[in-house]
Parts: sequence; C-alpha cells; structure tokens
Amino acid sequence: LRFDEKVRVVVFKSEVKGVFCAGADLKERAKMDDAEVGHFVKRLRNLMDEIAALPVPTIAAIDGYALGGGLELALACDLRVAASSAKMGLIETTRGLLPGAGGTQRLPRCVGIGLAKELIFTGRQVDGQQAFSMGLVNHTVPQNSDGDAAYQRALTLAKEILPQAPFAVKMGKLAINRGMEV
Repeated sequence: LRFDEKVRVVVFKSEVKGVFCAGADLKERAKMDDAEVGHFVKRLRNLMDEIAALPVPTIAAIDGYALGGGLELALACDLRVAASSAKMGLIETTRGLLPGAGGTQRLPRCVGIGLAKELIFTGRQVDGQQAFSMGLVNHTVPQNSDGDAAYQRALTLAKEILPQAPFAVKMGKLAINRGMEV
C-alpha cells in the first residue's frame, strides 16, 4: 500500500459482525516463553508503526468491540469512526498486562494525558458515544441493521478526502505527524 500511487485512503474494517478487533489471543500468548512474548510484542508494535506511517490517510471503522490491541490498531489510524454501540478499551491492566503496541503513546495524543492514564489504569471500556465525547473517535453513528454503520460513515469520510490533491493530503499528514513529535 505504501508504494501504490493509486491508493489514496485506506479503511480498516472487520468482516466479523460485532467485532472490529478483539486484540491478541491471550490463551496463545500464555503458552509463549518470555523471548517469544518479546518478539510477538515487537512485531505487533512494528505493524502498528507501519500502519501509522502509511503515506495516505487511514480510517478505522469500529462497528463493534475494539479491545486491547484492537484499540491500538484503531489508534494507529489517522481517523476513527465508531458505531455508538461499539465498545473500546485498552483493557490490558485487567489481565495483568500493559498496552504494548503503541497505545500508551497514541491514546494520550487523542484524549489527553490524564484521561488516558485513567482509561489505562482502570481498563475501562467506553462505547462509541463516550469515545466521541472524549475525542477518541472523530465520528459516532447509530448502528444499522447490517452492523456496518461505522464502515458506511468511514466510506463517506474517505469520499470527502478523495477529491483533494493527493500530494497535499500526503504532505499534510506528514507535517502533522512530524509536528506532533516536536
């Protein structure tokens, strides 16, 4: 995707109704030794960094649960759209873990340090409307009977981006991302 000039916007969605991404398989992770866990987390972090570094806008369409690594995936995207019924949270502390794929850096950039700490320390889950109110998502929409309301809204948002000058959009993303690092 990074090198395909025809790609102008990437929308991440799930094919599983009611779930955006439920995060890592903790049963599988429990079978790993320390070295395997370290390698697994490093690969996950690298994947999220690669998504964040895509030169085109990325949109997460959250039509269901986005927990742990699932929310970290959404946070790696530039924009997030959620169904009001979606459930999101960095729930790792409820399992004796720490968000390891960039959530501890990206969540504070969205909602502020104090609220990010509260959400991570408590492992609290929020719905789409709460996520919108705190700035975690850009848009929230009522869920439809097909279970893809966030995806439909994400497509509308993507269609607003498509007519804009591709180079200007790419440079705008790069300038914002670099500016956040200063």
